[in-house]
Amino acid sequence: MFETLKNAFKNKDVRRKILITLALLFIYRLGCWIPIPGINPLAYQGNADDGLLGLLNGITGSALANGAIFAIGITPYINASIILQLLTVAIPRLQEYQKQGDEGKKKITQITRYITLALATAQAVAVTVSYGRAEAFSVVFGPMTQQWIIGMFVAVIMIMGSMLTMWLGERITDYGIGNGISLLIFIGIIATAGHSIVATIQEAVNNSGEKSNMAVWQLVGFVIMVVAVFMLIVFIDGAERRVPVQYAKQIKGRKQYGGQSTYIPVKVNASGVLPIIFATAIITFPQMIAQLVAPSSSFYIWWMNWLGAGTPIYSVLVALLILGFSYFYAGIEFNPEDISRNIQQYGGFINGIRPGKPTTEYLSRISKRLTLFGAIFLAFIALVPSVVFAAVLGRTSSLVNAFSATGMLIVVSVALEFEKQLQSQLMMKQYKGFLK
Repeated sequence: MFETLKNAFKNKDVRRKILITLALLFIYRLGCWIPIPGINPLAYQGNADDGLLGLLNGITGSALANGAIFAIGITPYINASIILQLLTVAIPRLQEYQKQGDEGKKKITQITRYITLALATAQAVAVTVSYGRAEAFSVVFGPMTQQWIIGMFVAVIMIMGSMLTMWLGERITDYGIGNGISLLIFIGIIATAGHSIVATIQEAVNNSGEKSNMAVWQLVGFVIMVVAVFMLIVFIDGAERRVPVQYAKQIKGRKQYGGQSTYIPVKVNASGVLPIIFATAIITFPQMIAQLVAPSSSFYIWWMNWLGAGTPIYSVLVALLILGFSYFYAGIEFNPEDISRNIQQYGGFINGIRPGKPTTEYLSRISKRLTLFGAIFLAFIALVPSVVFAAVLGRTSSLVNAFSATGMLIVVSVALEFEKQLQSQLMMKQYKGFLK
């Protein structure tokens, strides 16, 4: 990885793309600290640490707690993209757009932007209501200003900030390196973890005696556990089952075609982090509505006691939802019937398996088994590390919420993908130099 970075900075074009990416990420982080006029961040910071608001705050790099212009960040765009993926399976017109190449991709991107705007509006209104209930509106406009006027202004600024965040992500994708949306999420999660680590270091420096030693040991234990979880995620992320395929020799005229061996890579965790995101979003959606609208209601108290994060019922439901969504996305990403048809059309076969329906059943059986292992891994990552962190570090430690399960998966996946993008960019430049 370090060798790739060193070679990337030696190349002028790749170095320029890296600098553009860093500049746009800096603008994004700057927007996560500039407060919206009319918001008192100190009055709201304690409300953004729990529940789904805590998850959103972690993804945005504490922008929600800061009352910043990027308070809702890129989450509306993420939700819009996921919704559109689900709609593509059910709506034939969207399936046609996917098959139209660049022109269809532009249409899908435009539809995603419209959905993002609608979701950003709804989310901005909900967060503004939450700000109002926490009495976080300041008197910057004067003490006689109506609260609803301040609320409308704050909501409009958050909507504009969300759309600007989407624009920054698209510009990174077009002119920088890697997927811009993923990098924005990556930098937000890293920033949140950095805040927790800095807070623990300050606690160790400012205190003395037992408190200082405890903070040091908490930091050491946190680093060891995070490295172990990261190693497990990297191992599973690269794990795949290689199904060997043999192509028969074909003689056409004076040339011979085929006669080579290859393989079909079937990943253990083909669906990535999406099953965790969907499972968490579905089970915490009622909690989010109650937390924003009626945080002191009996329903919210009952939900937190029985279905809140950390309860046994919550863990069982999350595990079952992750299992279901893993099979759902595996069915979208890996279609055994299409793969079997393509193998047969090009004169290929799997050793010991007849072409046609037997090949389809064989690939389907492999996919289901690997999906089961992938779902168990995702459920483990979603539930076990947070429990272990809380048991080892203590529930009051700021390091417990430094990395969520989703955050750890995203950080590793984006880092690996960024390194692959750098390698491909360097490979392209080498080929161009060779041709010249």
